Amino acid sequence: SNSVRSDSHQFVFSADIISTVEFNYSGELLATGDKGGRVVIFQHEQESKNRPHLRGEYNVYSTFQSHEPEFDYLKSLEIEEKINKIRWLPQQNAAHFLLSTNDKTIKLWKISERDKRAEGYNLKDEDGRLRDPFRITSLRVPVLMPMDLMVEASPRRIFANAHTYHINSISVNSDHETYLSADDLRINLWHLEITDRSFNIVDIKPANMEELTEVITAAECHPHQCNVFVYSSSKGTIRLCDMRAAALCDRHSKFFEEPEDPSSRSFFSEIISSISDVKFSHSGRYMMTRDYLSVKVWDLNMENRPVETYQVHEYLRSKLCSLYENDCIFDKFECCWNGSDSAIMTGSYNNFFRMFDRNTRRDITLEASRESSKPRATLKPRKVSTGGKRKKDEISVDSLDFNKKILHTAWHPKDNVIAVAATNNLYIFQDKIN
Repeated sequence: SNSVRSDSHQFVFSADIISTVEFNYSGELLATGDKGGRVVIFQHEQESKNRPHLRGEYNVYSTFQSHEPEFDYLKSLEIEEKINKIRWLPQQNAAHFLLSTNDKTIKLWKISERDKRAEGYNLKDEDGRLRDPFRITSLRVPVLMPMDLMVEASPRRIFANAHTYHINSISVNSDHETYLSADDLRINLWHLEITDRSFNIVDIKPANMEELTEVITAAECHPHQCNVFVYSSSKGTIRLCDMRAAALCDRHSKFFEEPEDPSSRSFFSEIISSISDVKFSHSGRYMMTRDYLSVKVWDLNMENRPVETYQVHEYLRSKLCSLYENDCIFDKFECCWNGSDSAIMTGSYNNFFRMFDRNTRRDITLEASRESSKPRATLKPRKVSTGGKRKKDEISVDSLDFNKKILHTAWHPKDNVIAVAATNNLYIFQDKIN
């Protein structure tokens, strides 16, 4: 049976599926979390003098188990170990810190390096055995000896028991002291040093749960103003809140919503208008939202409509019925800005991802695949044909693979380096240097 292609239907262990991707503030480190509760950190290798054409690659720096599966006996619920989000803290000293969360518990991890160890103890021999105290006649001064580099990950804080529903977002505030965590109905504000209490700053839970009409889908702190945050909803709306106005931010300061075009209304309108991700631009002037078919850029000073709308995969509009039947219509795609806010990126199906240049309004579809990821291979733009005659390089809508989807992407904060998670594979692409 050698003629059978082994890679066409790779069996993927569900634990290996990547569930979040995040660069740190300098871009030197890249963290991924997966369904098995593991965090893998990659480090950007410095470029070598003798091979300058090999721009620094990302190699595994540290791997650790962040969350374990749990069981809530009171509710008879299994709590998955899957990492929902990772957020880095700005670096203050030699160590790095990150927050990781599953559905219920947020952990603060410290990642530090050790390349020396103490030798010459008084109370034990070099092999670790305790010495007889009566035989110790002189005091030794321990010395630090070099050893192989060890990267240690240690949990410094555990923030638990504050969310009844599944946590979908964490966001570190610009004061670097607090962060917020959001679930379907509530947003909590934490101090990084205090684990046993948090402040509930948004609560949209109705008195009668049968009156529930919307849920919180994502939340993020403003990059420069520590009193401002936004959250998006399953109804396609975004609320901007100011914590200076009131302790409980149930009354928003700004409300962003695009009126629906009645002519395009369908059974699926509400589902596809649900926002799966919201991200402030680095400048803090804009925010971007991703819904099922499009990405929108909003000016914070204009609430009634977005300033830019980009179609991600408009050719799926006629396929919503089958996407509803196979549950893909509920996929939560994320989006991200490049370092200068001039371009944005988001994922699609068939391992395609889309990039939009905000200045030229040009867009491109690229594919993350084994073939395209050979070292220094150039990515070829992809085109999808929607009927009629198919050109040579085009792919028909009907042959797209909906099991291959790119939900999580990240853009290096300074350079044109992107990270794209395709099921259990992480792809890192960079722009070509001549």
